[in-house]
Order: sequence, then C-alpha cells, then structure tokens
Amino acid sequence: MSIGSRRVFRLSLTVALALVIAYAMASPLPHLAPIFAWLLTMEPKKPLGFKGLLVLVPVTALTTGTGLLMIPLLSDYPATAILVVLIALFFSTYLSVSLGQVTVGMLLTIGITLISAVGTVSFVAAIGVINGFLMAIVISISSQWLVYPLFPEDPVSLEPPAEQVGNEHALWISVRTTLIVIPVYLLCLTNPLMYTALILKSVSLGQQSTVGDTKAAAKVLLGSTLMGGVLAIVFWFALKLNVSLWMFFLWMLLIGIGVAAKIYGLRASKYSVDFWSTALVTMLILLGPAVADSANGKDVYQAFAVRLSLLFAVAIYAWITVLALDQLRVRLRRGSSSLSATSATING
Repeated sequence: MSIGSRRVFRLSLTVALALVIAYAMASPLPHLAPIFAWLLTMEPKKPLGFKGLLVLVPVTALTTGTGLLMIPLLSDYPATAILVVLIALFFSTYLSVSLGQVTVGMLLTIGITLISAVGTVSFVAAIGVINGFLMAIVISISSQWLVYPLFPEDPVSLEPPAEQVGNEHALWISVRTTLIVIPVYLLCLTNPLMYTALILKSVSLGQQSTVGDTKAAAKVLLGSTLMGGVLAIVFWFALKLNVSLWMFFLWMLLIGIGVAAKIYGLRASKYSVDFWSTALVTMLILLGPAVADSANGKDVYQAFAVRLSLLFAVAIYAWITVLALDQLRVRLRRGSSSLSATSATING
C-alpha cells in the first residue's frame, strides 16, 4: 500500500474508532473524541507514547482549567474579566503560531473561553466539560495506538518541520484570531449552554485565520462551513437508514476516507487542506449535538438549522474581520513606506 493510502486509512480509521469508543463509553461530550483524533492524526507522524500521554493529560487539565479561574472574575468584575480574556486569547494564539505549540494554544483558548462561559451557569458543568476534554484526549490517542501499527509511516516519508512564522506576522495573526473569537465569546456568555458549539467553531476558524489572501479566506471560512453542514446532513440521513453504533462507525469511516483522500492528494481537489479539515471538524461540531438532541427527544431539525445558521454567521463575521484587517494592514504598510520615502527625500 502506498504511503498516501496508508495515511488516508490511518486517519479515517482512527477518527471512526475514537467516535465509536466515546459513544460506547457514554463519555461526556463524546463528539470531542473524533475531533481531537482528527486534529492529532492529520499530521503524518507517530502517535504520542505512554509518557507523552502522561504529560498531555495534566497539560490539558491545566490549560482548560484556566477557565475555572475566570469564573469569579466574570461574576464580580466582568469588565476586568473580559480584558483578561482578550490578553489570554492573544497569548494563546501567539503560542500556537510563533512557537508551534498548536495543541497547547488551542486547549488554552478553549479553557479561557468555553470553560469560563459554562462556569457562569454551573461550576459542576464546567468541571464536566473539562472531564470531557480529558476523556477525548485519552480516547483519541488510544485509538492512534491501535491503528498506527496497521498503517505505519515510512521512516523516510516523515514530513519536514513546518517553517517558522515571522514575529510580525505571528503578532498580526494573533490580533485577527482574538478579534474573531472575542465577539462569539461575549455572545456565548448570554446563554453558554446554547452557544457552546459557536465557541468550538470560532476557535476552529481562529486556527485557520492564517490564510494569505481574502479569496482563500472566503473559501476556508465560508465554503468549509457550508461543506461541513452538507456533510452533516448527508451523514445524518445516511445514519437514519439503520440507527446503530456500528453504522455510526462505518459512516464515519466512509466520510473520513473521502475527506482524507482529498487532504493527502489521492483525489484531486481545487480546495486546500485547511478547507477540508475545517469542513470535517464543522460536521462533527454539528453532528454531536444533533445526536444528543435525538436521544433527549428534542426537535433535531430545528436545532440543527439554528446551529448551522449561527455557525455560518460566525464564519461570515470571521471573513469580514480578515478582509478588513488585511486591508488595514496594507494601508499601514503603504503609509509607512510613504513616510520612509519622504524622510529619505528630506534628509537627502
């Protein structure tokens, strides 16, 4: 089997296995397990060892647990709390972009936003969400351990390390991501349990805000959200043909194979890796609450339509933010260049 095929089957099988284990164990927020499995397995490398897992679990608890410290501030000093969240969002994004600590930065972002927002409703609920993240990490890495020996990576085929992002560009990306996430966070504070999916989506969009131009931004931020909604609808109606955990696993495996084949270049696509990755994460963000609504006897289709509309609205806002800030950056550069030229002329 070619290395590309192995990567496709490794990624899709790991995600499907994480999904079925999480739902079989009735873990808190079970749709988080396949999301983390996707994010941790997409990069072609060996999974973390047991020692690495022992390090990642407390790191996850500490980073997401930072949100618990924000709960008293939000209750007694809301203005100060929002300022702290702004600074922490900027720092967590800079940690991801400039220092390459993507997982730690993402968990820190989730901690200071999602956990703190849920904690304003119930401290116990916030602890439950943290437990859900811990279980998702353990399940996703355990699934990697089971699947990787079947589809191993060639020693010579490992991807080279990613290029370092310049400090100026990293600072600018951090500003963009902060401005994308903070309005969604403020909205989430009005009804945290209803808008939980929006936080996850905004964090996902913030991670993808490194696109180089506005056309690419539109494809990634808007197109991937719409594609994620289409995939979620297809998945849901396919699952209704035979509702069982094993069919849940098989449909996840099939869709995962289709998306992974485009990511690793086995199937031609005019869209980028970021597009397809964000689309699948969006699908899981929509599908998980829909399954929970069905189990609780709620109106699945109305709730799904509301969530998809809100996610698309967040994507539109993210695209407008990227467009506006990029235009502002171009104007500032032109102004700086003109000022430098004028100074040089006067000095000359």
